Amino acid sequence: MRKREQHHRTEASQRRDAQALRASHLYYVQHLTMDRIARDLGTSRSTVSRLLTYARDAGMVTISITELDRQAPQTAASIARIFGVRVHVVPTDGGLSEAQVLDRVALQAAHVVSGLVDSEMTLGVAWGSTMSAISRHLKHKPTHDSVIVQLNGSGNTQSSGIGYATEILHRFGTAFGARVEQFPVPTFFDHAQTRALMWQERSVQRVLNLHEHMGLAIFGLGTIGAEVPSHVYRGGYLTPAEITALREQGVVGDIATVFFRADGQTSGIDINARSTGPPLDQFKAVPRRLCAVAGRSKVPALAAALHAGYITDLVVDEGAARHLVRYHERHQQER
Repeated sequence: MRKREQHHRTEASQRRDAQALRASHLYYVQHLTMDRIARDLGTSRSTVSRLLTYARDAGMVTISITELDRQAPQTAASIARIFGVRVHVVPTDGGLSEAQVLDRVALQAAHVVSGLVDSEMTLGVAWGSTMSAISRHLKHKPTHDSVIVQLNGSGNTQSSGIGYATEILHRFGTAFGARVEQFPVPTFFDHAQTRALMWQERSVQRVLNLHEHMGLAIFGLGTIGAEVPSHVYRGGYLTPAEITALREQGVVGDIATVFFRADGQTSGIDINARSTGPPLDQFKAVPRRLCAVAGRSKVPALAAALHAGYITDLVVDEGAARHLVRYHERHQQER
């Protein structure tokens, strides 16, 4: 009886997929109205609407919008010319909160990610506020023999961090039908010597080897003073003394909890010797490195990361993008 029910459910699912695909082709390719599609399919207009929604959510349909406002494309072209990166500027208006801007950037970033992920790919995923938002917007895109690997550890003195990081990784793995590899180490070791010893363990080297074979890495930028605080600065990962030391050492941001200064350099920043994130000079060997940024408060960190060549693909909100161009021009004049 159970097998028969499963068989019927499978047949019903296949019929729905076929109908959704047919409705999508009639609507998006042949430009028929919903009423006309309903007559062709022998169903109701509301059912057609549900089929089109189902087709988008299932990844059968992807929608690309050509921005009519020329200002955003001009800003994107300026950033691409200045920094030599691929840029997606997300149109926003001045009435949105930084949390709302982050959500819109995350939605666009999730769309870009889907276009970059492919079968037999190793995808490095950071964790944090931006990555959590992106993971919630991912659409289903089946791949085969692909791997999602955690870029840096998530444990601290207050929590293992496993639940938080696992949720993000699981969403990526589910979206792309990929195997998930966690990195079960602290975010920061108490001593650099401890990290050096752990990095010799075969179980850790297995994950580090995956890092070396990444075809794509996805990350946000951590900054101390962002309106939407970076998770590493508010989740018990850093002590007040460590945050003070970062400020004194001229740190403007981090990528996967590896910190850098305004010149993009990482040397001389004490905590990096204890961080479990990938060294940024090695990180630059990853062919595609997609960074999503929301909010003007992150522009100094973004400018530093771009100048250092840590980013190949950028998704950024319109306000921050314009501010980035002005920030660059101002610093060029000061030189």
